[in-house]
Amino acid sequence: AVGWAMASAIRGETAVTAAWIGDGATAESDFHAALVMASTYNPPVILNIVNNQWAISTNQVVARGKAPTFASRGQGFGIPALRVDGNDFLASLAAAQWAIERARLNLGPTLIEWVTYRKAAHSSSDDPSGYRPKDDASAWPLGDPIERLKRHLIRVDSWTESQHLAL
Repeated sequence: AVGWAMASAIRGETAVTAAWIGDGATAESDFHAALVMASTYNPPVILNIVNNQWAISTNQVVARGKAPTFASRGQGFGIPALRVDGNDFLASLAAAQWAIERARLNLGPTLIEWVTYRKAAHSSSDDPSGYRPKDDASAWPLGDPIERLKRHLIRVDSWTESQHLAL
């Protein structure tokens, strides 16, 4: 993604390049190489980290190491970084629009950590009951993003329960 964004900038294009990785992948050397290249060449790229709390069966604190957040990894390379409630549609929209605008203006890379929760297994061969409590998802404080958006839209008189049921 960083190389693609560099090529786009060299050609004078306004295309937006974005890459998505999971929280566990931030412990891989490829991720850090991308941060070095992005901070060195300042390409219009958005580097997205999905922090769903679990890197397969390992809690995200392992991949994060001593860093307080995954977003802080970008700051260590001088890359503007955000940590966003990924279960909040409006916050997600605002963060994405800001990062896209930065990219289109050729203001360099942006790193976004999307904080969310993986309720289901990582894959069909994964059994989460072996590494997390059965009621783990119910304790997740950020809640269901669809339900949250529905409640907000109803509160501001832009949606109704009957419209939601019909949809």
